[in-house]
Amino acid sequence: MLGLLEDKRNEFKIKLTDTLEKEVIAFLNTEGGNIFIGIDDKGNINGVTGNIDLLQRTIKDRIKDNIMPSTLGLFDVVVNELKGKKYIQIVVAKGAERPYYLRGMGMTPDSCFIRVGSAVESMNGETILNLFSKRARNSLKNIKSPKQDLEFKTLKIYYQENGFEINDNFLKKLDFYDDNDDFNYIAYLLSDNNNISVQFAKYAGDDVYNLIENEDFGFCSLIKITDNVLNKIMIENKTYTKIETPVRKEIKMYDYNAVKELITNALIHNDWCNGYSPKFEMFDNKLVISSNGGIQEGVSQEEFLEGFSNPRNPELMRIFRDLNFVEQLGTGIQRVLKTYDKSIFEFFPNHIRVTIPFNNNEFKDNNEASENVSFKSFNNLQKSIIKLIMDKPSITQEELARLLDVNKRTIIRNFKILIECDYIERVGANKNGYWKVNHKL
Repeated sequence: MLGLLEDKRNEFKIKLTDTLEKEVIAFLNTEGGNIFIGIDDKGNINGVTGNIDLLQRTIKDRIKDNIMPSTLGLFDVVVNELKGKKYIQIVVAKGAERPYYLRGMGMTPDSCFIRVGSAVESMNGETILNLFSKRARNSLKNIKSPKQDLEFKTLKIYYQENGFEINDNFLKKLDFYDDNDDFNYIAYLLSDNNNISVQFAKYAGDDVYNLIENEDFGFCSLIKITDNVLNKIMIENKTYTKIETPVRKEIKMYDYNAVKELITNALIHNDWCNGYSPKFEMFDNKLVISSNGGIQEGVSQEEFLEGFSNPRNPELMRIFRDLNFVEQLGTGIQRVLKTYDKSIFEFFPNHIRVTIPFNNNEFKDNNEASENVSFKSFNNLQKSIIKLIMDKPSITQEELARLLDVNKRTIIRNFKILIECDYIERVGANKNGYWKVNHKL
């Protein structure tokens, strides 16, 4: 049994039916929720059979193709398994451009739906007009880019590395154009030549009076900015060691996976419309992440902390999911709260601040701090590079690119990260030298 009841947030279906689009529209127009396929009305798992991959694709295509406005970044289709039975969970966020409706039928009571309790009901004309009048006009896709001579070499490389084919419709599929076919602000943020400044500041002590480092990761694609900030956070994550005979105790300065979620969320859900970027500040005892824009309208603090999703920038969310920077829609905060208490979040009318305390208090006396990054902190490509170097220290970057089926530029970029972390080093000259792994796996 699933352990849930059908209510305003959850809908159960034995199998995929013709009403899928109506159910999704109802959640988009209300508060978001979940549609479970392979579950009966009482929450018992019957499961789904047959070609589940095809079923997933069919669901995604129906939601993308049959609902207006665009639903990109507002839903996720996940295959779950419990006690040997597989079922599908469709996670739907609250939409920012309500009312949503069936393509080709316009905004009418026969096409617009809302969730009332566990039922789907048609909207009346007054509700439709009221929602339409409030529709967000400051959506990034409706804001014209301040520059039109944009290039996207970096973004295309990331997509290719994740197995996507780049064709003539690539930019259009990513919603990079406004209604006048000009590049919009989404395109601007993800282009190679924007003017976005994202700063990482490091201070000595627990206040801002002694700045010791200030690095700007901006002026490039938001995807590359995110990668650079995450690499910096990985490098800074010290391992503290304390010898307590006969036990050697080690602890990381902070949980990298939780911090990764918070940093990625800050960059995706930042209110870019006001021209301000997220800010990352590291002190001796804490990491502070500040993003602009409060909680989205219609979502309470409690719902935010429970993981109910209402993406401010769904188009960015979709792209970050494509490139594996985020996982299932609406699960990031829940993963963070498995490690940290809710008190790390502070909510203000125009921004959200998260303060991550460091785990070094009990190690202030008699501790040895190591700058080393653990093997499990690296991504899969970096782990593969390390293992291949261990098997063959003389291996070349060209060989690694061929064996791992990526281009040499990708290998070079990941080598730089491993070298900066002091995980690997080059011994000897380029021609006769070799690579050395400095740490055990």
